[in-house]
Amino acid sequence: MRGIVIEKVSNLYKVSSLDSLDSLERLENNDNLYEAVARGKFKKDDTNIVVGDIVEFTVLDDSSNDKSKNKKAVIESIEDRKVYIKRPKIANITQIVFVVSSKSPKPDLLMLDKQLAFAEFLGINALIVLNKIDLDDKKEFENIKTLYENIGYKVIETGAKERIGVDELRECLENNINAFSGNSGVGKSTLINAIFSSDVTKEGEVSKKNKRGKNTTTTVKLYEINNNTYIADTPGFSTFSIEEISSSKLANYFIEFRKEIENCEFVGCTHIKEENCGIKEGIEKGKISKERYERFLKIYNELKEREDRKKW
Repeated sequence: MRGIVIEKVSNLYKVSSLDSLDSLERLENNDNLYEAVARGKFKKDDTNIVVGDIVEFTVLDDSSNDKSKNKKAVIESIEDRKVYIKRPKIANITQIVFVVSSKSPKPDLLMLDKQLAFAEFLGINALIVLNKIDLDDKKEFENIKTLYENIGYKVIETGAKERIGVDELRECLENNINAFSGNSGVGKSTLINAIFSSDVTKEGEVSKKNKRGKNTTTTVKLYEINNNTYIADTPGFSTFSIEEISSSKLANYFIEFRKEIENCEFVGCTHIKEENCGIKEGIEKGKISKERYERFLKIYNELKEREDRKKW
């Protein structure tokens, strides 16, 4: 049989079969879930099976009438991955949903720009969600929305607890394996619960003392909405790394930079100290946000410092 790995706990995998049955029917009857182990060859080959992997598996015990228990299976092979993320480990996602809190904690746009660059690097769709808009009395989130919509990104406003924007968000998730990303405390789990109208994930709380989120999600897990539509709840990205991107290529993954790079006088322009730089000219002409460029510089320097350390 063919299935998708939706959860990994130690050396056990929860696999959801990919068949023609209606997803809700399968979930209600628990007919699609299998508790699987991996063949020894995977350990021998040092191959890690991760959440999101599409696998072929053999059913070992399909006779149980107890719907509260998962049937037993063994994973035989893994299909080639279209996308693989090292941290958190997840495969084959087609869309990353970047959740940014409008208030409590304050918006972390440096983290957002890192993640957007990484989505462009992976070649998958990026969706920005501005959550907790009901807490932003000054509506400062509107400036963030305008900035990223002008660049070309889809931005959705949500207030998860009041179900503001939840239906629009759910429509945007259709036919995707969606990874929810964002710092702890921004409301990822609350949004997922609102989408399902149930407490499928453990909701966290924001520390009143330091206004930083307390991370409650410790493992990657896929939740099935319907056929071909999944949500991944992932650990907080407080240690999010994009080191797979080289500093010299970073500008290519800031999508509004791309056209302006063509106007750079020098091949290999770093867009930092050089004169006659297309990106700098783009800032002067109002085509590129100065704030986005400043965050680009911070990310560039971070990547460059890491590259230089590796040389030594």
